[in-house]
Amino acid sequence: MSVSFQKGALALALSTALGMAAFAPAPAMAQAASAEAGVDIPYEEFTLPNGLRVIVHTDRKAPIVAVNVWYHVGSKDEPRGRTGFAHLFEHLMFNGSENNPGEYFAPFELVGATDMNGTTNTDRTNYFQNVPTTALDTALWMESDRMGHMLGAIDQATLDEQRGVVQNEKRQGENQPYGQVWTKLNQALYPEGHPYHHSVIGSMADLNAASLEDVKNWFRAWYGPNNAVLVLAGDIDVETAKQKVAKYFGHIPAGPDMAQPEVDVAVRPADTRETMEDRVPQPRVYRVWNVPESSTADTDRLQVLGHVLGGSDTSRLEKRLVHGEKLVDSVSAGVSESQLGSNFLVVATIKEGVEPERVEKIIDEELARLLAEGPTAEEVAQAKTMVRAGFIRGVERIGGFGGKADVLASCEIFTGDPGCFRESLDTIASVTPDQLQAVGRKWLGDGDHTLVVLPGERTALPEEPAVDPTPLPLPEANPKYTTTESTVDRSTGVPLPDEFPELKFPELQRAALSNGTEVVLAERHAVPVVQLRLLLDGGFKADVGGKLGTSSFAMGMLDEGAGQYDALGFAARAESLGASLGAGASLDGGSASLSALKENLDPSLALFADMLREPRFEQDEIERVKATWIAGIKQEKARPNSSALRVLPPLLYGEGHPYAIPFSGSGTEDSIQSLQRDELLAYHQAWVRPENATLVVVGDTTMDEILPLLEKHLGDWKGEGEPRTGIAVPKVAAADDSRVYLIDQPGAVQANIFLGQLVPPTGSPDETEFEFANTVLGGQFSSRLNMNLREDKHWAYGSYSFASDAKGERPWLAFAPVQIDKTAESMAELQREVSEYATGKAPPTAEEIEKVKSTEIRSLPGAYETSSAVMGTIAGMVRYDRPDSYVFDRKAEIEALTPAQVAEAAAAINPDALTWVVVGDLGQIEVPVRALDFGPVQVLDADGKPVAEAAAEAGATEAAGAQ
Repeated sequence: MSVSFQKGALALALSTALGMAAFAPAPAMAQAASAEAGVDIPYEEFTLPNGLRVIVHTDRKAPIVAVNVWYHVGSKDEPRGRTGFAHLFEHLMFNGSENNPGEYFAPFELVGATDMNGTTNTDRTNYFQNVPTTALDTALWMESDRMGHMLGAIDQATLDEQRGVVQNEKRQGENQPYGQVWTKLNQALYPEGHPYHHSVIGSMADLNAASLEDVKNWFRAWYGPNNAVLVLAGDIDVETAKQKVAKYFGHIPAGPDMAQPEVDVAVRPADTRETMEDRVPQPRVYRVWNVPESSTADTDRLQVLGHVLGGSDTSRLEKRLVHGEKLVDSVSAGVSESQLGSNFLVVATIKEGVEPERVEKIIDEELARLLAEGPTAEEVAQAKTMVRAGFIRGVERIGGFGGKADVLASCEIFTGDPGCFRESLDTIASVTPDQLQAVGRKWLGDGDHTLVVLPGERTALPEEPAVDPTPLPLPEANPKYTTTESTVDRSTGVPLPDEFPELKFPELQRAALSNGTEVVLAERHAVPVVQLRLLLDGGFKADVGGKLGTSSFAMGMLDEGAGQYDALGFAARAESLGASLGAGASLDGGSASLSALKENLDPSLALFADMLREPRFEQDEIERVKATWIAGIKQEKARPNSSALRVLPPLLYGEGHPYAIPFSGSGTEDSIQSLQRDELLAYHQAWVRPENATLVVVGDTTMDEILPLLEKHLGDWKGEGEPRTGIAVPKVAAADDSRVYLIDQPGAVQANIFLGQLVPPTGSPDETEFEFANTVLGGQFSSRLNMNLREDKHWAYGSYSFASDAKGERPWLAFAPVQIDKTAESMAELQREVSEYATGKAPPTAEEIEKVKSTEIRSLPGAYETSSAVMGTIAGMVRYDRPDSYVFDRKAEIEALTPAQVAEAAAAINPDALTWVVVGDLGQIEVPVRALDFGPVQVLDADGKPVAEAAAEAGATEAAGAQ
């Protein structure tokens, strides 16, 4: 379950497409697509007598249906003294209903649901899941049971449990660098009493003061069918939807018609500013204006203006602050949309040693110049292309965050027109430079608020004391709403299907280019997009014996100028084509990718070929990226999770091993600072070459179409010199005992606990068995670790485990961010769970194995809905030498698994030889952790060095400097 701290639920491109149009009754059948968008979401709609609005979109590309329920209630609707209720209730509604007590996830795991979650923001609460077509009744029964049969399932124990989970979620958010920012911004941008003044997650005091009757009254007020929208998208038609929705939801009585707050943009008469300190590695500036609500053309135009100012790789602020004067490591601009009023934000992360005032002055200058002169026609055209391309890519998905169901539900909730995205797209398609200049002058003048976050000590935000809540009067339900008699016997429990759709995976077509590069094609024609990924050898392991981070840095430089284009020219060309290009490295290899609009496939491939064949590696760009890269490493060290993941690999593998590097592959400050251009050229020559490479293509093309284009742009590409051979990954001697390492994070309100060891490589004979063993222990919501620390103890927002893919021995890790005063107790529970499981004292049960089998097998038809999912699976097949029949072979292997096989695989974990890393406030955790006596305890710095040793090195360096 998620909470949106920042208003605006969708990514910038999609939120642009979701700019809300003025209210107008929507026709029963939507009209044709906007010609400018190129992709439409056709729909039909109907309303039940009880007021439930239902929208149906048919998409037969996969045998799955997205079920998406939006309730028109968010934190804006909370009375004083009861902040956090909307988000708290989102959690409560995952905790079972009257006819299905227990975890809400359980039946969905049995039917193979995917993309399942719920979120809350200022304006709405939503719940969504994708289910196999035959499990639609399961999903509708579950959603209707929590809509119509919820109150009896909420007792004091459930309230206390989920209140604890939410409070840990709040701690987890605030424990991150810059984690207090949105609380401060909301308080500054909106006066006390405004619905957006308080945070979505609410205050600890209000959550603690919430009574059982308060919570139940909140449900009675807001969760009736007349305050909800249900979207069904995918393998469904409107007639089937009408019959099934009436069957499951028709009997639920309407609730009161609760008034929505009036639009209140809260235009501010004067500029204000605030400075705060936090445990952050570098300063950051936030400049925010209050701008119109999401139902206006002005908001759509401001989104485009944001692209021009700072929302793209070639925006004005990017050109000047990142590439020109090199004062910031990143800058962005755009609109975060909300129902009562939106925010236009400029955010800049400033380089160490740079005064924030210099950056603020340049932001002022560039904004003033943009508003005085207006954007150029070229800038506007490029921004339009980016928005359109983002929308097309986003609506390939039927459900989940930002999929087609989200688009339709959002439009209906906020405008009453499910097709409002079309008007937004048309507004953007027709926008002119003069209109953008005018809207900027109108809204981006006086009245901004600037928040500057400086490195320093974090001060806990004061919690306002609990007060008697403002009454929440409930009017009578409107008599116009009626119900229909239920034909569902809910006493028999949730209906589960007997049959499930068959697994389908696209046929893999193979060819080869003249230079020997293999081509693997999977056709997908849902949206006019073609994706390519070139899989190469090398990767992080190629850094062994050299400078850590070389592989990642070299691959990351490929799109920083190539062929005839410098870095900005390359980015501008990509944006003008609506293409997305990039390259990177992973543990066992590198890859370069392209996502191209079909209409621009040929020129996009030309740019992709330039990136591969002729990267410039210009010295100025190397120095610029170096500075930003090093800042990123410092950000990794400042975040609790990534800090632990930097030091764990050397502890697990031992110094000098090819995998003994930070998990991110980013290297160290010293190694990156010392990188020379010839080392990057050498990496490119050795590893970015066509020999032994495989190019995976997925999307709206055919082999007859794509092969000539690939031959044209890449067929004559040859590597220089002899290709490098694969790098051997040596086996590591098994550890004999457990070790505990602590990393100090003064003032932390949580401790981030990691434990792990090495397990057999990807592709080992018992790979699937171990995968199952991990899933039972910590691989899904209902696994043992999460049920213990989150649902039972509510000491953590979540606790999970995983094993990363690797050609050598894989790292297996379990983790839990827990409240600081329960660190030792949580470690003891983790140790007990792992030990009892791995030693066979509490082996996997037949019920657990069958549940995971059901989840794995029945989710397969929906797992390959998108081109990206297909691409990832094929890439894994290539990287780890899996056959083309892998997805079907794995399914058969899963079907045959037994609890005994899984228990045997679980024994690969040795609970007496675990490596622990705990990041937290040493003053609060060290004594109780040492008292556990899990093994030797050592305090490390953020680089993984023993603190005494690190202090000695620092002293020696200081002494040398003094001489």
